[in-house]
Amino acid sequence: MFPRLFDLRKWILLPKRMILVCVVCCTSFLQYPVSAQTELRDQAIDAMRRAAGYFHDHVATHGGYVYHYSLDLQQRWGEGVASNDQIWVQPPGTPTVGLAFLEAYQATADPFYLDAATDAADAIRYGQLRSGGWTNAIDFDPKGSRSANYRNGRGRGKNNSSLDDGQTQAAIQLLVTVDRALNFHNLRIHSAAVSSLDALLAAQFPNGGFPQVWTGPVKPQPVLRANFPQYDWRTENRIKNYWDMYTLNDNVTGYVADTLITASRAYDESRYITALKNLGEFLILAQMPLPQPGWAQQYDYAMHPIWARKFEPPGVSGDETQEVIETLIKIAWETGDPRYLEPIPKAIEWLKHSLLPDGQLARYYELKTNRPLYMTRNGDQYSLTYDDSRLPSHYGWKIANRLGTLAQGYSECRRFLSTQTSASKPADPPVDPQRVREIIQSLDDQDRWISTFDGTPLVGQLKLPLGTKYLSSRVFSDHLRILSRYIKESR
Repeated sequence: MFPRLFDLRKWILLPKRMILVCVVCCTSFLQYPVSAQTELRDQAIDAMRRAAGYFHDHVATHGGYVYHYSLDLQQRWGEGVASNDQIWVQPPGTPTVGLAFLEAYQATADPFYLDAATDAADAIRYGQLRSGGWTNAIDFDPKGSRSANYRNGRGRGKNNSSLDDGQTQAAIQLLVTVDRALNFHNLRIHSAAVSSLDALLAAQFPNGGFPQVWTGPVKPQPVLRANFPQYDWRTENRIKNYWDMYTLNDNVTGYVADTLITASRAYDESRYITALKNLGEFLILAQMPLPQPGWAQQYDYAMHPIWARKFEPPGVSGDETQEVIETLIKIAWETGDPRYLEPIPKAIEWLKHSLLPDGQLARYYELKTNRPLYMTRNGDQYSLTYDDSRLPSHYGWKIANRLGTLAQGYSECRRFLSTQTSASKPADPPVDPQRVREIIQSLDDQDRWISTFDGTPLVGQLKLPLGTKYLSSRVFSDHLRILSRYIKESR
């Protein structure tokens, strides 16, 4: 699954109508004298610079990053083992690190961070495909195993621009945000950013949806509303190239929405907001009819839920439904149009009635019956079942419900749009100074934030012996962002 990322969007994506002067009551800061706050802030600035210096100067290759590293930097992992010439696009790879550098730049105005983010953007630019987007990795060796058909003419292989797990979206957001930070003066980065946005818009179907993968502009399809298939979905109409169809899986539309809003903020062009509105219209169309007013992972051009991978059956999805609700709220905030909130109450009620006994949600609910639907696995063979006692371990068959957060977000957005008051979105709680101290103190004598494998599954499905120490791009980025937030809040 795709990690929650793009924390930098919190300042990029704030709706124009919402950019207001607000006072945040940071009560946690009042626990410390002013001198102590200043000292901790100075320590945070120093720790950030040291850690970022190490990560940029020693960990990066070609300006980019993978997911995990051995402490001696001799082993590198993304989705599998990575060579020294390979970097990762899919978060939490290069764009995640680059956006963290940019947040540090916003907090400190230290040009080192902007230079580091620019290096990451240049690495991403190298791997742009001729079709305008990205795959999950970039190979700087033209004969390497992950080389692809790059726009710069230096690669070979496939030309599949992918929205899966936020790959192309993350790349575009980094390029656009760096382009903006450089005042649009770096022509190579600007060209890559604009051409990738052109390709993204060309991949939007007339109904506003997007495929998982494209190699060029999509072919127009009729605009229809989601409906239940009349055939036996268990055995019929399994579509081989499901990635060409309308895709919600792994929050594709949520990350596309973020990207369109980022582009609108940077370039102030109406076409990006138009595309965002069209995406919202697609999500309205894609809501399944009663008795299951949620959303599926994947639809064919007739707007029937369809199979994707052999362990991803048609069904109404607890996970994707929650992600769509978040996306619709985001679109409503940005456009000021309450129309995008209309599908949400029915969807929330369906989620409430679909909760499992332990309070979780199933990834899949059988069409029409709404029974939780699972799989068993025997080698490479998967079989449908209603029994959750022998679930394959590689997939999220159950997910946490976020009903409280979703209901609150819906209510706040609806209240604002109905009253047009001066209230803004609730601010994030201030960073806890104790957390800042812990991050600073965890920096080792080589300026590294070291992680220890405790058995929790790692992104990329990396398997390490328990207790193995390693470096993590996600941990580095998270820590850098937390310290950056603290610095901004403690001014």
